[in-house]
Amino acid sequence: MSNGPAKGPSRSSNETDPSSSPPSHASDQIQTLWNPYNNRFRVLASCMTAFANGLNDSAPGALLTSVERYYNIDYNTISIIFICNALGFIAAAFFINTLSTKIGRAKTIVIGQVLLMLGYTCIVITPPFPAVAASFFVLGLGMATNLAISQVFCSNLANNTVLVGFYQGAYGIGGITGPLVATAMVSHGFKWSRFYIIELCLAFFNLMFSAWAFWKYERESETSDAALPTPVQDTEHTSSRKGRNESANRNWQSFKTLISNKPTVLGALFIFCYQGAEVAISGWIISFLIQFRHGDPSKVGFVTSGFWAGITLGRFTLSFLAHRIGERPSVFFFTAGALTLELLVWFVPSIPGDSVAIAFSGLLLGPIYPCAVNIFQRLIPRNMQISSLSLIASLGSSGGAVAPFMTGVLAQKVGTFVLHPICIGLFVAMAGIWWALPGPEKRDE
Repeated sequence: MSNGPAKGPSRSSNETDPSSSPPSHASDQIQTLWNPYNNRFRVLASCMTAFANGLNDSAPGALLTSVERYYNIDYNTISIIFICNALGFIAAAFFINTLSTKIGRAKTIVIGQVLLMLGYTCIVITPPFPAVAASFFVLGLGMATNLAISQVFCSNLANNTVLVGFYQGAYGIGGITGPLVATAMVSHGFKWSRFYIIELCLAFFNLMFSAWAFWKYERESETSDAALPTPVQDTEHTSSRKGRNESANRNWQSFKTLISNKPTVLGALFIFCYQGAEVAISGWIISFLIQFRHGDPSKVGFVTSGFWAGITLGRFTLSFLAHRIGERPSVFFFTAGALTLELLVWFVPSIPGDSVAIAFSGLLLGPIYPCAVNIFQRLIPRNMQISSLSLIASLGSSGGAVAPFMTGVLAQKVGTFVLHPICIGLFVAMAGIWWALPGPEKRDE
C-alpha cells in the first residue's frame, strides 16, 4: 500500500534508462531520522497515520457479526465492503504520484485525510448498506494516500528497516486497539457504527499534524526521490494537440517502465498475498471460532487483538533480528512458521490453543512487511521508488480486500474453515514470489 517532491530534472538522450541503473546505496540516503530536524515529526506523523489505518483494518473483524445482524445480510453481501476498499486502493495508485508531484506531500496528505473524514462521517450516521460499501471505497482512497506518502518517506531514510518496522509497528498497535475498542463498545450496547467516531477524530488530528510536519519537506530535501523517469520532451512540437500527445506518450512510456521493472511487479504480488493473509485472518478468525469452536462472541472478539499484538511485537523486535541475519532468509523462516501455525489452528479444536497459535502467527508475520520494503527499496532505482513503492503498496494492499472477500463468499457455501486453506495457499505463494526476487546488492547502513 504511499510522494511528492519536485520533479526530477529532464534527461538528455544519451543518458541510460533509469530502469537499468543500479539501485542507490546507503550513502545516497542523506536524510536520517534526525536530519533535517522536522524528520522526527514526519516519522511520528507517519506512525500516527499508520495507527489510524491499523485501527480501520482490524475493527471489521470484531464488528462483522453486529453489521450482519443490523442489516440482516449474509457473508456474501458483507464481504462487498472488502472489495470496495480494494477498489479504492487500486484507484489511488493511478493518481497519488502525479498529485503529490504537482502539489507536494503535505497537500496530498490533506486530501487523503479529507477523504477519510468524508467516509467516516457517512458510516457514523449508519446509512443503508450500499452507502456503507461506497464509504469503504472512499476510505480506500484515503488510506492508500496515507500509506503511499508515509511508507515511502520512511523507507528512504537511513536505517530504513528499523524505521519501517516502527511505522508498521504503529499500524500493529492500531490493529490491537481496534478489536478491543470495537468489542467493548458493542458489548456495552453501542451501535456498531459509533466506533467510527474515533476514526473520524483521528483523521482530523492527522490532517492537522501531518500537514504541518510535511509542509516544508520539498524545500528541505537536498536529494530528489523523483517520480517515474520522464522520457525526453520534444521541444520542436509546440502546438497544443501535439503537446497533449507528447504528454500522453510520456505517461505511457513511464507506466511501461514501471510495470516492466521486475522487483516492482513481484513486490506488488508479494504484498498482495501478505496483506491478503493478514487481513483475512484478522477479519474472519472470530467468525471461525464462533462457528466451528462454538466460542462466546463477547470473549473471542479479543483473539484478533492477540493476533495484532503479535504483529506489533514482531515488528518492534524481530525486525532488528532480521536486519542482522539478513532479510531474505528471515522472510522464508517467518513464512514457514506462520504456515505451520495456521495448520495448528485449523486442526486443533481448542479455543485457548487456537488463540495462542494465532498470536504467534502474528508475531512471525509482523516483521515480513518491513523486511520486504527494505529489499524492494534496495532493488528499485531511486528515481522510480516513489512510483514503484506506491504501486506495490496500493495494488499489493488490495490483497487485503480480495482474500477476505473470497473467504466470505466461500464461507457462505461451505463454512468459515476455508480461511485456513486460503491463507496457507497465500503463504506458499509468498515463498515462491520471494524466491523469484533477484538478490539485492550488499551495502553498509
